[in-house]
Amino acid sequence: MREGATEIAPQAGAERWGKRFGKKKTGAGSREADKASRKKLYHRGKTCATRECAYKCQPSPAGPLCYNIPMRKPLRVVMVSKALVVGVYQRKAEAIAQMDVDLTVLTPPGWADARGSQPAEALYTTGYTLRTIPCRRMGDFHLHHYPTLGRELAALRPDILHMDEEPYNRATWAALRAAARAGVRSTFFTWQNILRRYPPPFAQMEQSCYRCASIAMAGSAAAGDVLRAKGYRGEIALIPQFGVDPQLYHPAELAAPSAGTGASGHVLRIGYAGGLLPEKGVDLLLEACARLRGAWTLTLYGEGSAQPQLEQLATTLGIGERVHFAGRRAGAAMPDAYREMDVLVLPSRTTPTWKEQFGRVLIEAMASGVAVVGSSSGEIPHVIGSGGLVFAEGDRDALHACLQALLENPAGRRELADAGRARALACYSTQRIAAETVALYQRLMATAAPR
Repeated sequence: MREGATEIAPQAGAERWGKRFGKKKTGAGSREADKASRKKLYHRGKTCATRECAYKCQPSPAGPLCYNIPMRKPLRVVMVSKALVVGVYQRKAEAIAQMDVDLTVLTPPGWADARGSQPAEALYTTGYTLRTIPCRRMGDFHLHHYPTLGRELAALRPDILHMDEEPYNRATWAALRAAARAGVRSTFFTWQNILRRYPPPFAQMEQSCYRCASIAMAGSAAAGDVLRAKGYRGEIALIPQFGVDPQLYHPAELAAPSAGTGASGHVLRIGYAGGLLPEKGVDLLLEACARLRGAWTLTLYGEGSAQPQLEQLATTLGIGERVHFAGRRAGAAMPDAYREMDVLVLPSRTTPTWKEQFGRVLIEAMASGVAVVGSSSGEIPHVIGSGGLVFAEGDRDALHACLQALLENPAGRRELADAGRARALACYSTQRIAAETVALYQRLMATAAPR
């Protein structure tokens, strides 16, 4: 209720009063007369656009003035996310905060895994609170957790805890239990697209998380299918973890063709971004590039255990001078890196324990106006759709044919890049992902709070 306004007794209250005492008081000073006087004071005969109000209220430049219903408070959400240590991903948090959400994001001080290390950044922080909190066993995917999170929830008193983590790790299990004790609704996120049964105690943690969250987020349809197969019975919302901001990821200005000996006089600039790991298939990319006819270069952005072997392979294939190992780039620097590419390739290969869960670099490159080529591993074909080329994973000849066609046909490459950008902005924009996330919050608020 607006400060200074007199509360209007609801009609239901008058009916209960009449039932209790057998009659309704009338005349001056009665409840009915008081109600009528307040209606005259606050409602000027204008149409009220507020659905919850049965009267006609006075309009104002900021919208209808209605004193007959309480003013809605912003939804209070705490999001815990190790992914948001990357500054460029924080645009999603800004977009959520613009949608009438009082948002606090808590991250670890950093994260390190097989792909390299990433200290926490604070790059896009407008409209919400971003803080780091202590994290034990940082870098251990299954066992990391946040020892002070229970105290954070008690102090912040959110309506919703958004745990941006898989349900089978300790962090999510501990967080959702703490939220349940505090009477806070909660949700979690999953990318897991392979049906795997975990040993104790992780299987029990996973089932506990299923019971605590009435709505879960899955980054793909395959991940949603895995949730169902493992016994989750709540609503599953298919929402990718992050989108792309077209203000950050956009095409470079068209430039004159580079000097070279390709069919168009252009040096085809091929790129890869991600971990230099065996399952990422970078060795296949090197072998396919070695057979290309025409001028090309290959730049590899990333770190990983396979880098020494890949460097040796490039030398063995006689292409060492054309291949540049650029190392790991900060997320904020990647938009410029994409604009230096003509083609991005994601040649992932499926293993018994992993297949590509999304391929975020694909949508970043597509939004940047770069043609993309991806293998058929996991979610890649669904992400690319009609906005790029897909080859059978592990098929070096098929990958070579895709790259040769793009090298020889610059106009076709440009059309493919345009189609990819249109798809990325239509399906994977940050604004769309944020809106779908807030809609999930609203549905979650309609469910029963834990007791």
